[in-house]
Amino acid sequence: MFQLFLRARTHNFLRDRLAGEQRFRARSPERDAETDRSRIEAIMVAIEDALHAAEREQSGLNNRVEDVLARAAVTFGNGDDEYLEREALDSHHQDLFDKEVLNGQRRLKELGASIAHFKFLKAAMLSRFPEFRSPVRNN
Repeated sequence: MFQLFLRARTHNFLRDRLAGEQRFRARSPERDAETDRSRIEAIMVAIEDALHAAEREQSGLNNRVEDVLARAAVTFGNGDDEYLEREALDSHHQDLFDKEVLNGQRRLKELGASIAHFKFLKAAMLSRFPEFRSPVRNN
């Protein structure tokens, strides 16, 4: 008889315990809104960071390319037949400057495309989530 009593109590205990765990409880709407906002903010911050980094790289690279072009202009000289009488060292430096300028211009073109893509992503995010206001950041 004691075993039947113990078995019944155990069964009731387990049933009550499992029933308590199966109850459905939703979070508050405020908590859901905050969770959604934090997800959107994380994406916007990542886009903003990528955009600002690409713009800084573009600005710095543009300055360096302009500097190389200025140095290359000095090595060209201004004579009509300068290219015929140019020393080998000057020709070598001119070839190096040419490579640098081409690489820099290629990268500037890539950065321009990336920046346009990042701006598009930002506009798309803001059009899909118009209630989101990006936080003011100090860069």
